[in-house]
Amino acid sequence: MDLQLAKPEAVIKAQEKHKGMNWFLEILVFIAVFLVGGIAQILCMLPIEMLLLSQNEMYQTALEAGDVEGATAAAMQIAASDLYMVASLAATIGMTAVTIAFCRFIQKRRLEAIGFTKQRAGKDYLIGFGMGFVLFSAAVLLCVLTGALKIDGFSGTFNIGIFVFFTIGFMLQGMSEEVICRGYLMVSIGRRYSMWVAILSNSLIFASLHLFNNGISVLAFINLALYGIFASLYFIERGNIWGVAAFHSVWNLVQGNFWGLRVSGMTAECSVFRSTLADNRDIINGGAFGPEGGLAVTIVLAVGIVVLLKRIQDRKQDNVDSSVR
Repeated sequence: MDLQLAKPEAVIKAQEKHKGMNWFLEILVFIAVFLVGGIAQILCMLPIEMLLLSQNEMYQTALEAGDVEGATAAAMQIAASDLYMVASLAATIGMTAVTIAFCRFIQKRRLEAIGFTKQRAGKDYLIGFGMGFVLFSAAVLLCVLTGALKIDGFSGTFNIGIFVFFTIGFMLQGMSEEVICRGYLMVSIGRRYSMWVAILSNSLIFASLHLFNNGISVLAFINLALYGIFASLYFIERGNIWGVAAFHSVWNLVQGNFWGLRVSGMTAECSVFRSTLADNRDIINGGAFGPEGGLAVTIVLAVGIVVLLKRIQDRKQDNVDSSVR
């Protein structure tokens, strides 16, 4: 298999404005953009947090009584709620806005050079939505077949309204991470360096952004890096950000809100099914981090990477054959 990757249209268009900087400078600029985006995300979250605190009777009572411990306990209870989690997912729109603004007004890129193409946008988004469900469910099936996971049945905590909010929240969160890691960082590095340098760089940084998540392990980090490689190749193969953003969103959604599992160490009460992980099979099911920390996800992502590389190679060969004719 020929592993050489041609630059996608987004990178070619980005090169028209600037040929790119030294790799180290690109990473430094990325860190600055990420920090500003994080501040924007906090500012988006702040009014929601204030509203939730003001509406919580336990917190208000403790506050009026000067009970610091009681107020802290109430605040922690709010932070662990599904409503808070949905709000934090929606707040990632601040990161997306900052990243797009940087690409548009500082790097002078058009939206197409971030991956926001008009052609096939809806179709690719729907395909990505379906593929995210299928691939993660394949990892769940591997866990079930190896005895690493048991699906206990329908969850008693499922709420259709909360599920819809989670879906919207993950749509925003998945888009946010793909915009900053693939649409911005991968394309920026790809302007000056090979696509493999761009892919590996953004994938390792993507994994590093999860280092402080609950239950993180060496295998979880490897899987997150593999996911970054998969997502990068998906972006390249489809030529836009729509499909991979939808894939990312659903990949996260079905973990916590469909199968009832941890999402990179985080838990949600609202889920269609409730599942139990076998205590002695952490290497397969991921344990405290969730399936993304186990070998089942490693296998699924490895197969997905091979399939995408094959599709990219086949498409390149088709273009060569067409030019010969």
